[in-house]
Amino acid sequence: MNNTQLANRDDRLLREYDYEDEWVLAADLPVDDDSVQYDTVGDTLILVIDADGQVTETELDLPGPDAAVTVNNGVLTVQVNQ
Repeated sequence: MNNTQLANRDDRLLREYDYEDEWVLAADLPVDDDSVQYDTVGDTLILVIDADGQVTETELDLPGPDAAVTVNNGVLTVQVNQ
């Protein structure tokens, strides 16, 4: 297993785990779950955050298609079987 952990200046965490058969990304988002919308197109995750009238859109390249994406208590989790 490979593990990468990054923190920004607000101490928000982004963790990436690369297992033999699965890739996992966990990100601590600074917003409520209702402010987050996401979609996957092929091997791309499109993440839209609408907080306090400011909309931010981010696209992430995934290591494969068919990602399982959840947002729970401000934590975004992306799982891709490899």
